[in-house]
Amino acid sequence: MNNRLRELRAARRWSQADLADRLDVSRQTINSIENGRYDPSLPLAFRIAAAFTLPIEEIFFPSPVPNSSPELPTDSHHQEATRG
Repeated sequence: MNNRLRELRAARRWSQADLADRLDVSRQTINSIENGRYDPSLPLAFRIAAAFTLPIEEIFFPSPVPNSSPELPTDSHHQEATRG
């Protein structure tokens, strides 16, 4: 899951330790969340959102999923196939 934690924290001039203290977690937890190595639990994600007074969806968002579906034909491919 991607997040804006580092950006939001920096805008408030909070260190990782400052945010960790506000959330009652370790600085290492904040570092791991910021670097995408750890996804917070839902209760922790809500505490983070409350600390920044933002909706949770403005802080956390899904990682892009690689497109594994086959390529769909474009209109030109479709037109050629229906002409012949």
